[in-house]
Amino acid sequence: MNKSRRYFLAGTGALAVSAIAKAAMAQDGDPIREVLSSPRRGNWNDTFDAQVSAGGSRAKVSTTLPIFSNETMSFTEQAIGQYRDIAAQGGWPQVPATKKLQLGVTDPDVQALRQRLIVSGDLAREAGVSQSFDTYVDAALRRFQTRHGLPADGVTGKYTFAAMNISAQVRLGQLETNLVRLQSIGTNLGQRYVLVNIPAAQVEAVENGRVVLRHTAIVGKIDRQTPVVNSKINEIVINPYWNAPQSIIRRDIIPLMRKNPQYLTENNIHIIGPDGQEIPPSAIDWNTEEAARYRMRQDPGKINAMASVKINFPSPDGVYMHDTPTQSLFNKLMRFDSSGCVRVQNVRDLVTWILKNTPGWSRQQIEDTIKGGENTPVAVADPVPVHFLYISAWSTGPGVVQFRDDIYGQDGVDELQITSAL
Repeated sequence: MNKSRRYFLAGTGALAVSAIAKAAMAQDGDPIREVLSSPRRGNWNDTFDAQVSAGGSRAKVSTTLPIFSNETMSFTEQAIGQYRDIAAQGGWPQVPATKKLQLGVTDPDVQALRQRLIVSGDLAREAGVSQSFDTYVDAALRRFQTRHGLPADGVTGKYTFAAMNISAQVRLGQLETNLVRLQSIGTNLGQRYVLVNIPAAQVEAVENGRVVLRHTAIVGKIDRQTPVVNSKINEIVINPYWNAPQSIIRRDIIPLMRKNPQYLTENNIHIIGPDGQEIPPSAIDWNTEEAARYRMRQDPGKINAMASVKINFPSPDGVYMHDTPTQSLFNKLMRFDSSGCVRVQNVRDLVTWILKNTPGWSRQQIEDTIKGGENTPVAVADPVPVHFLYISAWSTGPGVVQFRDDIYGQDGVDELQITSAL
């Protein structure tokens, strides 16, 4: 890991320390010692504020604040101050990744888990460090998991342990790196815009400074990365044809045809020659790269790779956003499965929002056109800015610090690529 943390620690200057940081730190400068000296109770007395005990901070993790905004940058600066103090005080303890910890468990490792959650502000200090995994630890762990883009199931699985045991120093560097990215974006993305955060595999529709829609997404694989994009959505295609990119023809379709000569026919994919005429699959030598010379087009329909809709915008990389017939992929923890384009869950809601200023295209009209099955391009009357960004650490409120897997390894420290390491 010689890409070292020095990459991260290039100074960003002294930044404000949040109130959460002060609450998480001991006055004498040793947070762990103060936690250890507090009462060790599995269940707290009735006067304790459960809202705070569940999360350590009153700030909610869910928010309508966009990933990019002046407020987000300010909160991220505060988080850097918080994490700088945590790192200077020695950070947080490692939690042994040997046992599944969950509600009802009593184990010495729960003490380390409590300490870890207290230092990061997910569990209130009054909780103490008993060996009991009670409802307050359960709520605090779920809060931690939510902040790290993990399923909030209250169970310490391998991804939770991996995220938890990244040091405060490395997290500090990750925040500093991503603050620079946020600052480089500019200050005005428009009154209405769509933002895709690649590491979070998430789409936000933003209007008047607030998120009005938030969608789970599927983005590019490590070897077929989704690029950074700044463009404007100018067209929606309902019941789109799918034209297979050369990369997919070479990497996927040719090998599939070698295994199953009926693959193209079964999937309604046609080979189109230079003269626009269809070529039968049997006329192609699939043991060569001959097929890559031709265009391959899939008919509209339920099994079409883009399903019901495609969202177009100018892009030098030829990427776009679209629906998918494989909805089960949205349930995956690590949603890095595409060839670079972005698949959007509940995409019809997003399309309805994009077209709301385009006359004649209500939600009902969109649904009726989809049912009709005819390929229908729709020009967006008021093109909507779209931005694909790579932000793996940010903050949306005091003590609400978000981290995501550095899936493409752009943050400079190997251990932040959790998916690759496990």
